Amino acid sequence: MNTDDSGKLVHKSLSRSIIGAAMQVLNTLRPGLNEKAYENAMVIELKKRGHAIEQQRRFDVFYEGIWVDTLVPDLIVDGLVIVDPKVVTEFNETHVAQMMGYLAITNLQLALLINFKHADLRWKRVVR
Repeated sequence: MNTDDSGKLVHKSLSRSIIGAAMQVLNTLRPGLNEKAYENAMVIELKKRGHAIEQQRRFDVFYEGIWVDTLVPDLIVDGLVIVDPKVVTEFNETHVAQMMGYLAITNLQLALLINFKHADLRWKRVVR
């Protein structure tokens, strides 16, 4: 379980709301679509629930003060949580490593990997 220093989950209630929205999206659309369909549906569902959404926000990446790339997380919810919809058999170390990089560049604490591949929603919390 990922926790902060106080032993409590980081952004617990926001995480629950995001996961609830993802469950609604999966129950409505069902498995079998591409990631972009779920991402766009998540935007609709999260906005319905009163959340502020940034979709495909761009972050410049610098190395020793020199621009080297642009990072584009799928969703940022309420300016606090990165949400990365996936359609994969299982999450792997590459997915987690990518989210750790995203968290470092954005200075956020929490990313949620959400997997829409299966009939039951699967998710993984990644905490910096």
